[in-house]
Amino acid sequence: MSAPAPALGTRLSGYDDPTCLVVGVGNVGREDDGLGWAFVDRLEETGACARAEVVQRYQLLLEDADLFSRFERVLVVDATRDAGVTAYGVQVPEPRLDVTFTSHAMSVPCVLATTATCFGRVPQVEVLAIRGYSWDLCTGLTDQAAANLDAALDALGCPPPGTGRPGRPGRTDRDVPALGACGG
Repeated sequence: MSAPAPALGTRLSGYDDPTCLVVGVGNVGREDDGLGWAFVDRLEETGACARAEVVQRYQLLLEDADLFSRFERVLVVDATRDAGVTAYGVQVPEPRLDVTFTSHAMSVPCVLATTATCFGRVPQVEVLAIRGYSWDLCTGLTDQAAANLDAALDALGCPPPGTGRPGRPGRTDRDVPALGACGG
């Protein structure tokens, strides 16, 4: 079961360390499902968390238990459809095997349970869920989701684009299928 973190006490400066991992989960080709990747892109644009390992995933997989085991703290950022989340929310997940264990995509609690079982340790993990509204097959965030992303980044202390340290070019080398832009 997940418990809410106290009043978004997480600050990005706490993740700017080589013992930390930031994982953006999503799919930029599915509109607001790209919120996790957009979060990581903003970190890289501003140089925030420059000393942390920062990765993007379409989904969490069994292999991510090995990745998680190598870090003291992990921040997982993903879009949510949960109408109870107004803009963003932070949860502290507990390790738990669930039905996603046999799926092609695993939940954060299941990755943590696998990490504990296979590696005998579990890092401190927080999940930042950013509210999305549309998962159409196109690129770009809805205006509401983009505003929620900005609100979460601001609350976490991420500098606005163009005001931070230089990012790490080439860290997000990926091919995105050519899709139509949303809303047009």
